[in-house]
Amino acid sequence: MLEYERKLDVKQLNSLALAYMGDAVYEMYVREHLLQMGIAKPHLLQKASTGFVSAKAQAEIIHYLLDEGLLSGEEKAVVMRGRNAKSGTVPKNTDVQTYRYGTAFEALLGYLYLHREIERLEEIIQISFKLVKEKKGGGVK
Repeated sequence: MLEYERKLDVKQLNSLALAYMGDAVYEMYVREHLLQMGIAKPHLLQKASTGFVSAKAQAEIIHYLLDEGLLSGEEKAVVMRGRNAKSGTVPKNTDVQTYRYGTAFEALLGYLYLHREIERLEEIIQISFKLVKEKKGGGVK
């Protein structure tokens, strides 16, 4: 990790800033996961990645984490802040609520990454990969 003179106060960061970071972190993990699966053609990588990074998939993951009680109180607070963040735009292919829960998932990942809670971050990412695999009927590892 790079060191910076100024330390971020992660708890004070805007939820959309956390989601911005979380989106990039999750994308990196998904890309490596797909390459590890042996997928190498760009169009197949792009197609496979949508099962992980779509707002719908991310909303389903965050609902699972909440419903199963897998998040700490602090993590739930980050999720709720992320869910309530107003971005001003919503993609055409999803509804507002789904988009907000997808943003909440990304905010959680961004928060854990910036807090350097990498073990917990990877635990949540592994859960998300398992859920996507189950959703696809075993087509994704």
